[in-house]
Amino acid sequence: MKRKQLGLYAIALAILIVGLAFAGVPLQTMLFGLLVLACPLMMMFMMGGHGGRGGSDDQHHDQRHTTGGS
Repeated sequence: MKRKQLGLYAIALAILIVGLAFAGVPLQTMLFGLLVLACPLMMMFMMGGHGGRGGSDDQHHDQRHTTGGS
C-alpha cells in the first residue's frame, strides 16, 4: 500500500461512517464492524511496506552468495 493512498482510504472510511449514520445504523454496530475489520486492516498496513515483490530479492541474494558473484 502506498502512503499517498492513505488519505483516500481515510476519506472513504469517513464517507462510509457518515452514510451508515444517516441510514440509521447504531454507533455500537459501527464500532463492532470496525473492531472486526481491525485485524485485516492492520495486516494490510503492515505488509504494505514490503512492495509486493514476493521474495524475489531473497533468491537473487542467495544466488550471488552461492556462485561467488558480487
